Amino acid sequence: MGTDIIAYLITSIRNAGMDNKVKKIKIKDNILTKHIVKLLLREGFIENVRKHYENKNKFIILTMNHERVKTINLKLISRPSIRIYLSYKKIPPILGGIGVAIISTSKGLMTGKEAIIKRIGGEILFYIW
Repeated sequence: MGTDIIAYLITSIRNAGMDNKVKKIKIKDNILTKHIVKLLLREGFIENVRKHYENKNKFIILTMNHERVKTINLKLISRPSIRIYLSYKKIPPILGGIGVAIISTSKGLMTGKEAIIKRIGGEILFYIW
């Protein structure tokens, strides 16, 4: 796994979404992935989350929700080399409200809709639809 945790998580979810046979994904556990997974669980892209320990290493096992999402599309916006920041007025709706923008704000990670309601801008991490 590289240093970009978000890109690794997105790639794992995208690969599992393309293959309907893959139901579970194992990713390393850290604070950022916990918060992203919590948002994706709340939005219905992930069905279940559980912790797993292996030789002093912590992992999160994600169960994908293939019934709600037949194909998962993700687009990474901010990268370690290029950070994209937007005010709450410029956060775009993703596919007319079907998709979700994940944003890192001063109040924590939240979806684009939540950021607009709370009037908080921040770094656009990725889009999922």
